[in-house]
Amino acid sequence: MCGDCCKGFGGTYVTEKDIDAISGFLNTERNAFKRDYCQLSGTRPVLRTGPSGYCIFWDRVCTIHEVKPRMCKLWPFVEAVLVDPINWISMHSMCPGIRTDVDEKELAECVREQLLKHSR
Repeated sequence: MCGDCCKGFGGTYVTEKDIDAISGFLNTERNAFKRDYCQLSGTRPVLRTGPSGYCIFWDRVCTIHEVKPRMCKLWPFVEAVLVDPINWISMHSMCPGIRTDVDEKELAECVREQLLKHSR
């Protein structure tokens, strides 16, 4: 809960389901949410960052924690770790909570389990 993962690092992608959940939580229209809280990265919407470089919804805690995007729910259990376990080590530099003393096979099993748990 340090918030380091909420700062920079290319933005948090939001799915249509995320947009529905967050805009409902904020009691705002979908289009207004996308206009006011998102920007495009290529063709995909990402949550804006504030002047501090943190996600616009970070204020010492996640202010939309109950409906945070899938990407946030999964972090650091992301598909990229299954592609190359070195990604886990790289992410460790951004997240002090990531353990690096884990066997690659156990790591892959854990990541797959989390991805399955949060699949849509």
